[in-house]
Amino acid sequence: MNAQDKASQVAFACDLTALTREQRAQHQATTSKLFAAVQAIRELDSGYAFQLPQDAVWLSRAAEFIALERLCCPFFAFDLEVEPHGGPVWLRLTGREGIKAFILAELGPHLAPEQVTNRLHKREGAK
Repeated sequence: MNAQDKASQVAFACDLTALTREQRAQHQATTSKLFAAVQAIRELDSGYAFQLPQDAVWLSRAAEFIALERLCCPFFAFDLEVEPHGGPVWLRLTGREGIKAFILAELGPHLAPEQVTNRLHKREGAK
């Protein structure tokens, strides 16, 4: 069995010991601020894309989120896209099968209810 097959059999579980108490508090605050600012959500085949405000502050917060989240949740893949000419900023969280339910369970409480119901596009690129 190769490493990818083994990884696909492991349950999604955050390693809370990967962060100090201070890092965890900082990460929770950053996560709350970042996902409360989400302007749109796109469902992807293997996760979700979250549109963030175009301000540089949000790019910094997204990078801070990624830096700590990858320590405690190594099963996520992250992609931060900044579109040209002042276009949207997208934070993508993806992973193996089953990751979407995990993402919504973990980040859903940080999102405004209308973000989840009114702004969720079925597939990236949908009109």
